Amino acid sequence: MNMVQYAVGDATAVSGSDGPKVIAHVCNDIGGWGRGFVASVSQRWKAPEAAYRTWYRERGRPGNDFALGAVQLVPVEDGIWVANMIGQRGIARRGRTDAPIRYEALATALTALATHCNRLGASAHLPRIGCGLAGGTWDRVEPLLTAHLVARGIATTVHDVPVLRSALPAI
Repeated sequence: MNMVQYAVGDATAVSGSDGPKVIAHVCNDIGGWGRGFVASVSQRWKAPEAAYRTWYRERGRPGNDFALGAVQLVPVEDGIWVANMIGQRGIARRGRTDAPIRYEALATALTALATHCNRLGASAHLPRIGCGLAGGTWDRVEPLLTAHLVARGIATTVHDVPVLRSALPAI
């Protein structure tokens, strides 16, 4: 497999029955959690949010690597982990002129994610990271997935939530 695969469905709904999996997503560097994909993560598992909040709260302690580009791997089920990747500076706010996404930090985090996936023998599963509240663009993110995951032999699947028929305009 030498390209990013796409699937329709919730990235948190993968099962570990066909091998280990890491569900990766982008977090901010200010300790905020609650909107976007993390809402789905927290609805399914409590551990990733608790781990992220502790990681942030203890960021000044020796050995704590909380910073742009860092990755925190949290086990959530047998054969399934959530990767909290710090890839955005702050959050989107009214009046802010730049997008919070930091592509360099995301690239660094994806390299670390690849190392974790290789060690675990896991595939990577993601929503369209960095392209929602972080303000990134898919034409910049997808090549990062290809270069930092796929090129390192990590089976990578991007999960798109299906559009509800009721959300489509009437024809």
